[in-house]
Amino acid sequence: MGLGGVRVTKREIVQFSLGKPKHYTYKEKSFRSAIGKEPVLEAYLYKDGLIGDGVAHPEFHGGPDRAICFYPFEHYAKWEAEFGKRLEPPIFGENITATGMLEKDVHIGDIFKIGEAIVQVTHGRIPCSTISRFNNIDPFLKRAMETCLTGYFFRVLEEGSINRNSSIELLETHPEAVSVLEVSKVILHKNRQNQDAIKRYINIPELAGEWRSRLKKMIKV
Repeated sequence: MGLGGVRVTKREIVQFSLGKPKHYTYKEKSFRSAIGKEPVLEAYLYKDGLIGDGVAHPEFHGGPDRAICFYPFEHYAKWEAEFGKRLEPPIFGENITATGMLEKDVHIGDIFKIGEAIVQVTHGRIPCSTISRFNNIDPFLKRAMETCLTGYFFRVLEEGSINRNSSIELLETHPEAVSVLEVSKVILHKNRQNQDAIKRYINIPELAGEWRSRLKKMIKV
């Protein structure tokens, strides 16, 4: 599934997915993950996540700052062209695959209404080797890290039901206007050069605590 290079700006859900942890085998090695989610029509979103969804490793997934995972649908065309393979959502194990919300255009702290729920962007995604193993594409993790096209997470400000056909409405753009991509490039590439920028990110109250801790470790003393 791809967009053939056509730029899409309208915010629209392409797929809404949930899933519990399962066992998989890749190159004769077994691993457990909830990445293999299935499309659903509707689910209720609580503070800690979607009813019917699950995580295999709670130390890296789930929790209030990672209640829902989002991945931009526009990236599917890029990955299909690069790897020469048809890719069906959710290749990143995301709950919502949607258009018009690229990492470069969405900011830490932005607030959206999705269906009945109101959510806020908390931080970008740090993928692991499961991305490569699940999709049977060895260089996938490396390329995702290099490009920082890894999607992002939301916290829940108001609980509510989300439907596959729900609209996505931007309610509030954060005044700092620091994009997810901007912070992800610092975190994923371990770029400590711009100390002023790192300090600015740390002081964004809406940034997830885990990423604030990572950034604090990058401050030069």
